[in-house]
Amino acid sequence: MRTELYGVLLCFFLSVLLAFPLGKYISKVFHGERTISDFMLPLEKFIYRVSGIDPNREMNWKQHLAALLSINLVWLVYAFFLLLFQGQLPLNPDRNPGMSPDLSFNTAISFLVNCNLQHYSGESGLTYFTQLMVITFLQFVSAATGVAAVAVLFRAFAGRTTEKLGNFYFFFTRTITRILLPLSIVLATLLVFNGTPASFAGKDSITTLEGDKVQVSRGPAAGMIAIKHLGTNGGGWFGVNSAHPLENPNYLTNMAEVIAQVVLPMALIFAFGFYIRRKKLGYVIFGVMTLGMLTFMVPNMLSELNGNPAFHQLGLSDSTAMEGKEVRFGVAASAYWQVMTTIISTGSVNSMHDSSMPLSAAMQMLGMMTNCFYGGKGVGLLNYFIFLIIAVFISGLMVGRTPEFLGRKVEAREVKIAALIALLHPFLVLIGTALSAYFAVHHPQINWSVQPANWLNNPGSHGFSEMLYEYTSASANNGSGFEGLGDNNIFWNISTGLVMLFGRFIPIIGPVAIAGLLAKKKYIPESAGTLKADTATFGIMTYAVIMVLAALAFFPALTLGPIAEFFQLN
Repeated sequence: MRTELYGVLLCFFLSVLLAFPLGKYISKVFHGERTISDFMLPLEKFIYRVSGIDPNREMNWKQHLAALLSINLVWLVYAFFLLLFQGQLPLNPDRNPGMSPDLSFNTAISFLVNCNLQHYSGESGLTYFTQLMVITFLQFVSAATGVAAVAVLFRAFAGRTTEKLGNFYFFFTRTITRILLPLSIVLATLLVFNGTPASFAGKDSITTLEGDKVQVSRGPAAGMIAIKHLGTNGGGWFGVNSAHPLENPNYLTNMAEVIAQVVLPMALIFAFGFYIRRKKLGYVIFGVMTLGMLTFMVPNMLSELNGNPAFHQLGLSDSTAMEGKEVRFGVAASAYWQVMTTIISTGSVNSMHDSSMPLSAAMQMLGMMTNCFYGGKGVGLLNYFIFLIIAVFISGLMVGRTPEFLGRKVEAREVKIAALIALLHPFLVLIGTALSAYFAVHHPQINWSVQPANWLNNPGSHGFSEMLYEYTSASANNGSGFEGLGDNNIFWNISTGLVMLFGRFIPIIGPVAIAGLLAKKKYIPESAGTLKADTATFGIMTYAVIMVLAALAFFPALTLGPIAEFFQLN
């Protein structure tokens, strides 16, 4: 057990060790400074020329959002129709059929918004063509969309008063060519040499040790698996995701994949500090996010390592913690992955979260409910920025001064936007959960392709937790799930599709708008009475705001689900 914990600590420290220089590199890339990736410049110029883009044209925040939303609308339509007609398209050696309209709607939105909630089973639900041309493509562009959005935040606070916030397509293109693509090639190469398939061959027939013959799916999986983690996407090539021995062959690949998930979200925090030349602020934000991670990690780790108390009463203690986990990785590595994948909104799994202990399930849900500790690619920092603005406002009231952040007054308009965005996430989660619970209990006869009575394989508190987890995952752009829930039906496909759509773009629009509004304001030099945002005191204040708001919004729902199950089990 001690060796397993050493492995977890090594994963975390390697992530930080890689994130710091990577943050410096990202800052240079967005500043347009010389870097080792300048050899990509001819490719970028070709893309700009073919697309008719002037990367030097400065945009204000409204133009950034117009570009972001319009290009994402095009990708949504493109993905929907390819998934709908995938059975008639090439590269389909296993002859998988096209998706139903409601499943195609859900899947297209899911991968467009960086959620990757999968209501289909990976290897049987998609063809090689759609795995590459829809899923892998969207995993690159959705991650780059989030980074391009947070780059507006970088530009807004890098100088004094300005409306010029860079060019969306410049940030977007460089994110792909100079960050995501090179790192994906490195990770995919590592996976291939450890046994992950990268061919276009169809299913292979193998004979197990017990003499049974089974059909094993293959395909060009390595590249998709690399970007699914580096882009904090999370969708699995195979149905069981990174618990599959071809998707995650051994402990080395497990370490590589979990580091890949968290390294860029961490790096963007450092990049923010480097870009605006306030490194101390970046360190404070990183410290708060790390404290938040530990708040969920420690209880989750202890709960999983201790296993099921009901089994202990039967005298079964050695193996109780291994339910739903891979022997290749062990309990500690699985518990570490569970928290990291939920706080950074990747949503990939190397164990079955539905088998987690109730306290662990609560920690995983809280990771998605706060949705700002490291967070997804770019949007984690944007979500944190919302809580930071609220903390600035509350702190200003406490000390009797007009709230300020980095030399800009935070006034009523910015606070109202921040409050609306902070309330949106619990609204989407709780309304969705309430509706699904209502139909499951009071109208089980309604036919949504699958009757509500058949949605849940588990009654009581755990069944409620399954529904709560699904909407939390959808709203937080996470994509993991409690797989006891029967979710491939019209109700769940449409409802979670809408939740994913609103949960992705409104929390991008709000912070970008606040950053743009603050950037236009007159810069106020710091004075003796200025509330500094780069201090440990203000960092603790921000942490308190995040945790109090999460508790107020979600504690009643958690009480009905994992907390009730915890007391029932004990």
